[in-house]
Amino acid sequence: MTFCLFGIQSFPKLWKSNPYLQLGSRHSYISLFLADRCGIRNQPRWFSLKTVSSQDTKTTNLVAKARYLRKYKGSDNEVASDSPHFFSAGAAKKRSQTNPQSKDHDLSPVRNTIQLPTQPLNSLEWDRLKADYKGKTRFESWISSQMAHYHSPVDVAKSLLAWVAAKNNGIVDYDLLVRYLHLCVVHKQTSEVIDVYEIMKARYKILDSGGYTLLIRGLIQSDRWREAFLLLEDLKKVMTPSKKNYDDCIQGALLHQDVNTAWNLYQELLGHDIIPMLETLKAFFDFGKDIKDDNYSNKLLDILLYLRNNHLYPGESFAHSIKTWFESVPGEQWKGQFTTIQKSGQCSGCGQNIESIQLSPEDYEFLKGRIMRDVIDGGDQYKKTTPQELNRFENFVKSCPPFDIVIDGLNVAKMFPKARESQLLLNVVSQLAKQNLRLLVLGRKHMLRKSSQWRKDEMEEVQNSKDDPFLLYATLHSGNHCKFITKDLMRDHKACLPDAKTQRLFFKWQQGHQLAIINGFPGSKLTFQRILSYDTVVQTTGDSWHIPYDEDLVERYSYEVPTKWLCLHRKT
Repeated sequence: MTFCLFGIQSFPKLWKSNPYLQLGSRHSYISLFLADRCGIRNQPRWFSLKTVSSQDTKTTNLVAKARYLRKYKGSDNEVASDSPHFFSAGAAKKRSQTNPQSKDHDLSPVRNTIQLPTQPLNSLEWDRLKADYKGKTRFESWISSQMAHYHSPVDVAKSLLAWVAAKNNGIVDYDLLVRYLHLCVVHKQTSEVIDVYEIMKARYKILDSGGYTLLIRGLIQSDRWREAFLLLEDLKKVMTPSKKNYDDCIQGALLHQDVNTAWNLYQELLGHDIIPMLETLKAFFDFGKDIKDDNYSNKLLDILLYLRNNHLYPGESFAHSIKTWFESVPGEQWKGQFTTIQKSGQCSGCGQNIESIQLSPEDYEFLKGRIMRDVIDGGDQYKKTTPQELNRFENFVKSCPPFDIVIDGLNVAKMFPKARESQLLLNVVSQLAKQNLRLLVLGRKHMLRKSSQWRKDEMEEVQNSKDDPFLLYATLHSGNHCKFITKDLMRDHKACLPDAKTQRLFFKWQQGHQLAIINGFPGSKLTFQRILSYDTVVQTTGDSWHIPYDEDLVERYSYEVPTKWLCLHRKT
């Protein structure tokens, strides 16, 4: 067993009496790496044990045995352990609901001393309202901010501007004009937008980004929509326009049938390495319905490939637009359906196999080299170790046969707060050892100290330890078959990688190799969740497309992937 056992007094004696403990004729190797984290860096130690293994199985069989019925504490119902996958959309949200943290106390809302008017006020009424105001911020600034925030009626805001102008020789501050413009845009009062535009154009040679953004959004809906493109050019002189600026102009161009301008702006946006808004891409598909234009169709297919290459997922409404476009193309016979992918990686709709999650040998070696260079050797800001310590560990790993599973011992020990750390880690290693798997457990020296319980400072040390570089190195060095166990999502290490392509390969490798423990209650059998067999990306064979998409009501975290798919097939 891997005995990073906390509170077991007899454990240290095992090392003293026999460093290689023979427990049976069939065995698997388990290695334990320990290093001091108490301020003084001592020589790391590695230990090997032989443990009983009654089965001759492989890593993939571990996942196949994970399905069983278990009883939750306090419930009479048996529930299948086929819970949402670790990387599935909405899984993190469900975990947070199952294991709620301490409840936040609701803060009482701050009450304003005055209420926002719902009808236009005359000068005397505005004077009275200002007299009732007790805030420290200037009244005109505060009231205009509140009106913009709560989307007050335009005529009410207009009466405020008239009152301010009457007291300031017809002058209204820029900030008040912008907030009024915001309300005009929100309520789609294009005539008012044009009036403010004329005032700003006459008074200011240059605007801030917020002013440009509002004017572009307001003008693009009017009969003076082309002037929005002139404002975009003015904005380019001082900064790179935002994706929202481009989205407004592209959607406006499509609204007014100026297709060439829309595509030119889209290419310009990509040229700035700006990821477009999904609403922008959806607009191209909505516009293309029933259009027989091979050039336009090819550009839409390029958008789908862009989604693939950037691991982007359309929302549910966008997915419907894609389906509608495919089925509307004259002369084509496309048929779409919304479906899911089976655990085997087969589409439930058409039966076609989805691309494997496993990296090709070329991609694996490329990723391995990048992680060694940019994360393990060059990512000092993300690891708490010394080059000497890491070098000793590298030599140790190279001297061992390839491992099947690498376990972050400290991380696993803290995975379930209600379980005793030592017992949980022992259960994990014991269960894996029975399957003839070669295991490596990463730990720290203080895990072996003779103690009946953890000291508080050691518990804090457990939480702050960083063994990720060791885990990454050992897993990658062991080969593409090797899996690893930790609840760490390794987002810091992903951020160390220099480009989007390498980061996407890292996430794909992580999805295909990170095992999740979904049940670790004391006294119950551990449940390891299956690893996805397929990659969740847009893909095509020419006569078919499979497009993963986000459901509207599912809250998906950035490291999760959708579970719903759009399946499209062309009849031949």
